Amino acid sequence: MAVEEGLLGEAEFELACRLIAEYAGIKLSPHKRYMVHNRLSRRLRARGLASFAEYLQRVQDDPAGEREDFVNALTTNLTAFFREPHHFELLRERALRHREQRREPMRVWCSASSTGEEAWSIAMTLREAGCPGEVLATDIDTDALDTGVAGVYPHERAAHLSPERLRAHFLRGVGPNAGRVNVRPELRPMVSFAQLNLLAPAWPALGTFDAIFCRNVVIYFDREAQKRLLGRFAGLLRPGALLAVGHAESFPAGHPRFRACGRTAYEFTGPG
Repeated sequence: MAVEEGLLGEAEFELACRLIAEYAGIKLSPHKRYMVHNRLSRRLRARGLASFAEYLQRVQDDPAGEREDFVNALTTNLTAFFREPHHFELLRERALRHREQRREPMRVWCSASSTGEEAWSIAMTLREAGCPGEVLATDIDTDALDTGVAGVYPHERAAHLSPERLRAHFLRGVGPNAGRVNVRPELRPMVSFAQLNLLAPAWPALGTFDAIFCRNVVIYFDREAQKRLLGRFAGLLRPGALLAVGHAESFPAGHPRFRACGRTAYEFTGPG
């Protein structure tokens, strides 16, 4: 059965925007219409449906099935190893201090982990600093999480890393993984992956953290959602903990319990 011709209709686009906002808190601007058309067209083909209207009805009628695939399709997963490297330099400095001053592992939450490159970069940074660590990596996109758990990436994804870092943290893929790199077994126990919607009414018990990375995701949230999220982060951060945000984000600025400590980086000063 063929997908309908032409661009996603205005009514269907508006409905898709309402649904992704309801399910994931993501606010799509009007210029995203072509992107939504392309991504949902793939879901129509996968389901053998003839129209966007029929597909969006399936999403609403089948919350245990197609709703998850719908969210996965519209989630942006732009990431890279050691993207925005200044944050990892800050993390390294803190990991060195943590190693000297405290006995327990340094706990870091990678709260929008996408396909895992950021979470593995955090683990590599802690390992290079000789600091025992626990990294929680969460995302709303289950397909992206599967990639992170596997820890296997095309070689070009890591080609910009130094030869020393490549040798220290990756194995060269062989057989069916030829042309790929595999995260070394030494790193794998440091990182755990789980699905989590940052805008869900309740989160599971997460414990407290020495650092939270929440980068390039709140740009899709409205101001009130950003404010609520920051308050929830404050409840999980230890005094002096690091909050790293994206290069175009400044939502912790002006909050009385956060102070700037670097480029798009903030330190939690403690409960009020």
